[in-house]
Amino acid sequence: MHRRNLKGLTLEELEEFAVASSEPKYRGRQLFDWLYAKEASSFAEMTSISKSFRGRLESRATIGSMGLVQVQESGHDGTTKFLFELSDGKRIETVLIPPRTLFKGSETDDDEEQKRLTLCISTQAGCPLDCKFCATATMGFLRNLTPGEIVDQLLQVRKICGKKVTNLVYMGMGEPLLNYENVMKSVEIITTGMGIAPRRITVSTAGWVPGIRQMADERRKVKLAVSLHTLDEDLRTDLMPVNKKYGVDGLLDAVRYYYRMVKRPVTFEYILFGDYNDRDEDIARLVKLSKDVRCKINIIPFHAIGLTRPGSLSATLRPASSVRTDEFVRKLREARVAVFVRSSAGEDINAACGQLAARAVQKRRTSSISSLQCSPIS
Repeated sequence: MHRRNLKGLTLEELEEFAVASSEPKYRGRQLFDWLYAKEASSFAEMTSISKSFRGRLESRATIGSMGLVQVQESGHDGTTKFLFELSDGKRIETVLIPPRTLFKGSETDDDEEQKRLTLCISTQAGCPLDCKFCATATMGFLRNLTPGEIVDQLLQVRKICGKKVTNLVYMGMGEPLLNYENVMKSVEIITTGMGIAPRRITVSTAGWVPGIRQMADERRKVKLAVSLHTLDEDLRTDLMPVNKKYGVDGLLDAVRYYYRMVKRPVTFEYILFGDYNDRDEDIARLVKLSKDVRCKINIIPFHAIGLTRPGSLSATLRPASSVRTDEFVRKLREARVAVFVRSSAGEDINAACGQLAARAVQKRRTSSISSLQCSPIS
């Protein structure tokens, strides 16, 4: 008999499951609270549920859980990276960013963002978008995560660390808006059952326009972040191939539509690359954008991913110098642009998204090729 995994089911789905199991509807609410608020890992722990129902749950249902493979903690700033293994052997990463390390600079000392304990979660194993600065892109696309696998990242980290996570960012491995239904289902579970309000959740996209418009149409109250990185059409296409399908103009139209419908400012993420997108003309474009769209801009230091092919664009990208970064930010602020500078959190543990998982995949592929080359011909 197939046993249904209850982790990842919404309140409504658990109520339906209870009724289908010949139990009162309120049993679904009890299951919901035990799974997400009380973080039960077994049915035996659910002491407010009748013993007979718990017995039937053991034979009809499961509480799925990922396996922890590795934990790396930065000795510099306390950023912690978790490598998890899914039930089918695929691996994903989750990063916990401690308070006061998200952004740097005295101008943000009193900002709410400096007080957060933020968890960066993954939504896909691998990613199909092939952004040239991203380690996850080197894995290719493996599959979407289920709602339970997305939610379990938060449950696991809270259990491992014993700390209260205050904020979530869907900025880990994968493109969240290509796994739209599962992502939004996980948001529903987290906001209704795990104590994190929509205003403390950010969904980041590389520019998947249909997803942005769907968020707008559905009046999603989570925050939207867009990985922009340049407003130069040709450079963005080279850097982020999704731009071939949805160019800068179409992306900005979708962002304007989102703001009109949801009335929430958008965050533009901007990795600063030396001699690529750090020119004065790039500053001018960002200033113009800030006057057209209510937004803030996060300047992000580039972490070289070390998984590139010689001669490729990804192999030539390098961080902008600290002098140029300071000048770039200063000129934006002088133009009254709301700009924040992300710190280099976790740099000593390779905390850029996908590095651990991508290396594991690369190692497996190399081992597979080696075994093929060494196999005798029959």
